[in-house]
Amino acid sequence: MSANSVHPAPIHGQPSAMPGQGPMPNQIQMMPVPPRPAGCPPGLEYLTQIDQLLVHQKVELAEAILGWETNNKYIVKNSMGQQVFYVAEENDCCNRQCCGPLRSFVLHIQDNTGQEVMTLTRPLRCGSCCCPCCLQELEIQSPPGNPIGYVIQNWHPFIPKFTIQNEKREAVLKIVGPCCSCKCCSDVNFEVLSMDESAQVGRISKQWTGLLKEAFTDADNFGINFPLDLDVKIKAALFGACFLIDFMFFEHSE
Repeated sequence: MSANSVHPAPIHGQPSAMPGQGPMPNQIQMMPVPPRPAGCPPGLEYLTQIDQLLVHQKVELAEAILGWETNNKYIVKNSMGQQVFYVAEENDCCNRQCCGPLRSFVLHIQDNTGQEVMTLTRPLRCGSCCCPCCLQELEIQSPPGNPIGYVIQNWHPFIPKFTIQNEKREAVLKIVGPCCSCKCCSDVNFEVLSMDESAQVGRISKQWTGLLKEAFTDADNFGINFPLDLDVKIKAALFGACFLIDFMFFEHSE
C-alpha cells in the first residue's frame, strides 16, 4: 500500500455525557454493530439493517483555497445520523493533478473500529462519450481482494447509464441519470431501475449543498436509497456506484 493512503485511527476515548444527559454536542454517534447473517461479508452487516445511506465528502482547505486536488475523504451515515463507514482515497499526487476526475483510484472503506471492510477500485479509462470501447468501471471487493460486484458504464451519447453486476458478472440493476447533471438549487437524481427499466428500485441523489460550497469546492453530499431486503452485496455495489458517479460528474468546482 502506498505512503499516500490515508487510514485514520478509529475514534476512541470520546468524552461521554454525564449520566442522565444526552450525547455531548461534538460527540460522533456510531451505528451499533448488528448480528452478521450467514453469507454476509464481514463488516457489511451494517447494510442489512438500513435502506438509506448519507455520504458526506469532507471539505479540504487546500482544494477550496488553492485549487490543489487532494485525496478524497468521506463520512457515511445512516438516516439517524450515526456513522456507519469512513472512506479514504488512496492515490498519488501526479495522478490526482494530471488526470483530475478521470483518475484511477482505490477507495478504502472502514467500519467504526478502523477495520477495512470494502475496497473500491477504478482503473484509468477514457472519459469521452465518443469512445464506447473504453467505458468506466468500478469493482467492489469485500473483504478486500474478494470481488462481490461491479458497476459498468453503458454507452449513451446523452444520458448517464450504468449496469450493476453481481460477483458472477450477471447484470442485476440499471442506473439512469439525467441528461444534464448541472442543476442549480436542486438535487440531481440517478434512478436505480430494474433491468428492463420499467420499475424504480432506488435512487442515488447528489444533494444541493448551497451556492458557496457548490461554487468553490467539489465536496459533495449524496443520498443512497434502496430496499431494506435487497441483497447486501448489491447494496454494496450501489454504494460503490455513488463514488463513481461523484468522480465522473461532480468532482470539480464550477
